[in-house]
Amino acid sequence: MSGSAHQFAMFVLALAVILVAARAAGVVARRLGQPAVVGEIIAGIALGPTLLGGQVSTVLFPADIRPSLATVANLGLALFMFSVGLDLDWETSRRVLRTAVPVAVGAMLLPFVLGIALGLFLIERYPSDHPAVFVAFLGVAMSVTAFPVLARIVDDNGLSRTDFGVLALSSAAICDVVAWSALAVLLAVAGAGGPNPWSLLLVVPYAWVMFRVVRPVLRGMAERAERSDRWAWCLTGAVLVGLPLSSLATEGMGLHFVFGAFLFGAVMPRTGSGAPGTAWCGRCLPFVLPVFFAVVGLGVDLSGFPITRLWDIALIVAVAAAGKLLGGFAGARLRGLDVRRSSALAVLMNTRGLAELVVLAVGLRLGVLGNDLYSLMVVMAVATTVMTGPLLRLVHLERAPEKVPSPVPTLVPDP
Repeated sequence: MSGSAHQFAMFVLALAVILVAARAAGVVARRLGQPAVVGEIIAGIALGPTLLGGQVSTVLFPADIRPSLATVANLGLALFMFSVGLDLDWETSRRVLRTAVPVAVGAMLLPFVLGIALGLFLIERYPSDHPAVFVAFLGVAMSVTAFPVLARIVDDNGLSRTDFGVLALSSAAICDVVAWSALAVLLAVAGAGGPNPWSLLLVVPYAWVMFRVVRPVLRGMAERAERSDRWAWCLTGAVLVGLPLSSLATEGMGLHFVFGAFLFGAVMPRTGSGAPGTAWCGRCLPFVLPVFFAVVGLGVDLSGFPITRLWDIALIVAVAAAGKLLGGFAGARLRGLDVRRSSALAVLMNTRGLAELVVLAVGLRLGVLGNDLYSLMVVMAVATTVMTGPLLRLVHLERAPEKVPSPVPTLVPDP
């Protein structure tokens, strides 16, 4: 067998192993009351060098196929960020703004402050080429909430069309927008634009064009797609072309390509056949995201960590959970919600999941995080997401939740 044929065979074999492991781990996770994505992330870590001294990863993922796996992982990342932007419900978020904003602010402000304090404590243990950016980056990383995972948890509990579910999703959407915006600003301050940091100034007019020009065009196409199959195909083609172009545009401006994918999803129309026209994205994600988890796992090695690093893991997880739980609870209580509902909202805001992994991948790629701290932060992302289900049961969310104070709209009666 020629070298290229052998390389292709190993690449296909690696994909098969990743997909089977992810599917099996996802099924186990669901049986344990966890979102399937938790099992998929753990499967990706297990395929890395953490287990069996790296022997599994060396055999399954030889060095010559890893660039190809990274390409597929980046495709999955772009589709995921597109789906995050697509899932943002701007209209509902505006209607519940007065209630959702205090929850989102509490769930971001306290974690951000605690993350900065943690960064100041860890900077000597984990030196960085960009100390100030490192400290601010940990603040942003602690503030992230995983909107898609939270949406799945809310839906699994039958709350997606209740007052409580709308409030939780809107608060998470606000957290998402602010977190990604803060990360973009942080990268700009860090000079991520390379030799021409002034190119970052193009981001503002680019966003304006996306919302004021591209969005109306896509909306018109979506309305025509309701009446014509030809326009439906045109809309799909516009997404297939526009998504990579938007990703390339932000990458060229000095930001990570995930911002372009997120922005293109955010400007997609929510009426007509706009959202249904992108259903292919949901069908592709289960096949490409597990590859991203495997690539993440290849960068996580906990096998050789000294015992003192366990204290670092415990500290990082404790700070991350305390910031979200206390901050989210305080924000909800300030808005007048009862203790149990405030507790449930705080628990949901502590869900980090895949969104945290994306932020960490950006930090690793730009050299803000070293491999050691990156590994510990990945553990934190998994641990805080795993906490969500048990903590929700602890606060008895399955009992009929009380009404949210106006102006949250009533969609259907709370269970």
